[in-house]
Amino acid sequence: MKTPEILFLCTGNSCRSILAEATLNGLAQGRLHASSAGSHPAGYVHPRSVALLQREGFSTEGLASKSWDDLPTTPDIVITVCASAAGETCPAYLGPALRAHWGVDDPAKATGSEAEIEAAFEKAYRILRHRIEALLQLPVAEWLAEDPSRLRTELERIGHSEP
Repeated sequence: MKTPEILFLCTGNSCRSILAEATLNGLAQGRLHASSAGSHPAGYVHPRSVALLQREGFSTEGLASKSWDDLPTTPDIVITVCASAAGETCPAYLGPALRAHWGVDDPAKATGSEAEIEAAFEKAYRILRHRIEALLQLPVAEWLAEDPSRLRTELERIGHSEP
């Protein structure tokens, strides 16, 4: 069975989708592979995202803000991470992939003191990590091949969970 390719998608691809990509790749031990992209990429990875990932022990080598137009392969699963409740427009991936939504507030838009901004990044990371850990408990490759509707249901359920 081939390794399922998961695309984490948002608008800017500088924070949430980058956090998810690095976290999944760091925890999956080769069972799944993640990439990330944006519909309107910021063109940089937010320095707070890089610092947080490094503190958590994840590799940040090769992370880059990129466009969904530049994807080298077609993903099997696309997970959007934009927070539509915050008035953010969530990109709609139209390719042939199983889709789910895991809305997370954008820490790049956080305001306040340094501690408050850092807390917003930490919160986004903790939510994403919690959901990724739940994803890693599923037989993703098997369900993708044999029962995609069950996988979609579980991905949506995970997308509503919080640590």
